[in-house]
Amino acid sequence: MPLTVEIWSDIVCPWCYIGKRRFEAALERFEHRDEVTVMWRSFELDQEAPVAPEGTDAERLAAKYGMSLERAQTLHAEMTERGAAEGLEYRFDLARGGNTFDAHRLIHLAATYGHQAAAQERLMRAYFTEGEAISDPDTLLRLVTELGVDADEVRDVLAGDRFAEDVREDEQLATRLGIQGVPFFVLDRRYGVSGAQQPEVLLQALTQTWDEAVSLPS
Repeated sequence: MPLTVEIWSDIVCPWCYIGKRRFEAALERFEHRDEVTVMWRSFELDQEAPVAPEGTDAERLAAKYGMSLERAQTLHAEMTERGAAEGLEYRFDLARGGNTFDAHRLIHLAATYGHQAAAQERLMRAYFTEGEAISDPDTLLRLVTELGVDADEVRDVLAGDRFAEDVREDEQLATRLGIQGVPFFVLDRRYGVSGAQQPEVLLQALTQTWDEAVSLPS
């Protein structure tokens, strides 16, 4: 009896990366983890984000929310500590920002190879830790082909609009389900968990969803 968990996430969302690690920790402790199917769903924090934004990540954060540069730097420092607690190395000093639409399309492509989870992880690490330009076609080509995805197919996707509808469908589904922020976890379309909750909370949600599904009359 497989259990499906859909996770809405954006590659440039620091809480999403933390949520990913916490969910992985919960899943590792879940008795029926081998029967869980995880589906990553696209969500863009800013659909209008430029491909090559100007300024540092702290400057962009300050401008977006109307705060001082010092406040933005403090928030980044706090988030860096949270990430480190989950084994993540956040390098906001290297982060370039950018539009994530093409990256989401390539995650859909990677899914056709069975590499969806690997693509999600690779692109997040590239953005948060390695300072890669997540909107740059050549960068995306290099990162995704690392996973075993055919280079010509990656070029074909980037040159056209393949998987664009898939990304939009994910986002429209999020709207229909009332999802306004990410990460957001949907378990068997029965329960939703909002935010990067602690592993214990996510484990409880997995257990409850499983137990209720098992008790349903066949």
